[in-house]
Amino acid sequence: MIGFVGLGDMGLPMASRLLAEGHEVIAWNRSPGPLSALEEKGAVAAADPAEVMSRAELVGLCLSSHDTVETVAFGPSGLFSATDITARAVADFSTGSAEAARRFADRAEDKGVAWVDAPVSGGVPAAESGELIVFAGGTAEGVGMLAPLFEAVAARVTHVGPSGAGQVMKICNQMIAATNVVAIAEATAFARKAGVDVDTLASALAGGFADSAPLRIFGPRMAAQSFSPRLGAISLMRKDTGLVQALAAEIGAEVPLTDAARRVYDRAGDHPDIDFNSDLSALVRLYEDALTQTDEDAGA
Repeated sequence: MIGFVGLGDMGLPMASRLLAEGHEVIAWNRSPGPLSALEEKGAVAAADPAEVMSRAELVGLCLSSHDTVETVAFGPSGLFSATDITARAVADFSTGSAEAARRFADRAEDKGVAWVDAPVSGGVPAAESGELIVFAGGTAEGVGMLAPLFEAVAARVTHVGPSGAGQVMKICNQMIAATNVVAIAEATAFARKAGVDVDTLASALAGGFADSAPLRIFGPRMAAQSFSPRLGAISLMRKDTGLVQALAAEIGAEVPLTDAARRVYDRAGDHPDIDFNSDLSALVRLYEDALTQTDEDAGA
């Protein structure tokens, strides 16, 4: 049996993939709605994370931050509070700090469990299709033990190094993705202002140097100003750029583009019609509303 904890935008489709691949799944989630939805598909609903750890052989986590992971894994009723641990390995698909990942791995090892930081890229569409990209940090043995779980949810797993290395690789990914999404929002608003049919923007740029998965996913949504269902929250990208900035300060690296992107994500909290829980495509409102305001000021 495979356990899964955290059934949010990414976790629910990942756990659903496990069921679709024929695995028995025991799951837990803080809010009952997603857990009930997964239960209807055939999963077993656990009373708490400890029950997951005491009944599953492998466990996946997909949570919002390393602070939440620490609580769910090591807090009261957490995974490692189980008196009879049957799980051999845990894959933490959450995005967090490398330092926290190393700390979690040490604590899990003390319990005889392999901990692999395994953050993912590809967004909700890849989670739904089982084609996520996984950056795995930990021991080769731990990564190998988690193969049945990885095979159900991922198109590719790269073992990038020891504990924490997966998280470093993921925030490198987020440096590119975060600035890319901002650039797409900026370009969409710019093109609309210049009189271009922005509905053709993503398809026109397809195959060229500007093409990217974020452009194909979020570009049409920005053009149509269609921001639901949510495929990626502003809050999470904002959190991830903060992780980049924190590590950059620690190692003495310059990240001016990430710094600029973070300022854009911060502005979402001041917008009257969007907030940090909005879809990433809603960032276009920051630029298009600013352009509208500029026109109004010029005509005054």
